[in-house]
Amino acid sequence: MTPWPGTFEMTIHHRFGTIENGISDLYGIYAPSNIQLGVQYGITDRLMAGFATEKNNKLQRFYAKYAVLKQTMSGKIPVSVSVLGNATIDARDEEAFGTSYETTDRLSYFTQVIIARKFSDRLSLQIAPSYAHFNAVDSTLQHDRIGLMAGGRLKVTQSLSAIFEYHQPFKINDLRDYMQDTEPGVALGIEIGTSTHAFQVFATNYKGIVPQQNYVKNTNEFDSEGILLGFNITVRL
Repeated sequence: MTPWPGTFEMTIHHRFGTIENGISDLYGIYAPSNIQLGVQYGITDRLMAGFATEKNNKLQRFYAKYAVLKQTMSGKIPVSVSVLGNATIDARDEEAFGTSYETTDRLSYFTQVIIARKFSDRLSLQIAPSYAHFNAVDSTLQHDRIGLMAGGRLKVTQSLSAIFEYHQPFKINDLRDYMQDTEPGVALGIEIGTSTHAFQVFATNYKGIVPQQNYVKNTNEFDSEGILLGFNITVRL
């Protein structure tokens, strides 16, 4: 979905710390958290653009989405297809990038083709082949990852839905012995929607909010040590 033409939306994305320390930090709520604030605008009924700023690594994300196809009620077009992409700037101090720093080291990119279908008034599913790239990473990581995301929503009542997401990253090149692999991402939660607001709360194993962070750098497993709680809020202005 994209905002209505001429409409602004404000987004708040929040990730608490992992639950591994239990009650001592209230299952991650007292732990260091990550947050992203953003705004997005519907340029046409098919095109939106947005900007968001994220706490971890001071990430500044510029993104856009274009609806190539829209599912029709007649079934003539059975799926909706959108293309999503972002360019992100890491705004940390120069010292964070090592001794051979170049300005382009700050840049990373993500693109995704989202194929979605509304099967009924209650059930919607989507899959999304994805590609993530970092201009610069440390020696334990790879610059590029491809992946496949699957997600869905099941309406329980008019305003309450169950939601899920799973993304599986794949290596383009073999890992060397000293490199770390990336864990798949899982999220399970609920969504409460009104005419102007959408509120999601969920459990997940990825702390990043900019998607390429999770495709390339996520090492949390979906277990008692790697799970964290999060919420998203979208407000139509």
